[in-house]
Amino acid sequence: QVQFVESGGGLVQPGGSLRLSCAVSGSRYTTYAMGWYRQAPGKQRELVATITNGGSTNYADSVKGRFTISRDNAKNTVYLQMNSLRPEDTAVYYCYRDNSLGSRGWGQGTQVTVSS
Repeated sequence: QVQFVESGGGLVQPGGSLRLSCAVSGSRYTTYAMGWYRQAPGKQRELVATITNGGSTNYADSVKGRFTISRDNAKNTVYLQMNSLRPEDTAVYYCYRDNSLGSRGWGQGTQVTVSS
């Protein structure tokens, strides 16, 4: 089975920064794309950012200019640098991976809390 190991979540003050990471292993197929989505209590899941194996990126309007997604293809690891954090960014963040067959897997999630 594919394994997802997420880290970097925690409590941060408004205006602060966090860097999330997610390492994926155990897949029988190559990676097509990776990314992050989040879900806050009482709200629907929101796709935050994506990056393809070629380096193309896409961001939700709510995080443009503040978040940066990147990946290390050799390590099969995706990162999310989050700057200028706001209370509305508080959510559980999940990483995902699409393989070359079009199947998607996701991690267990890591809590990000932005509060003074």
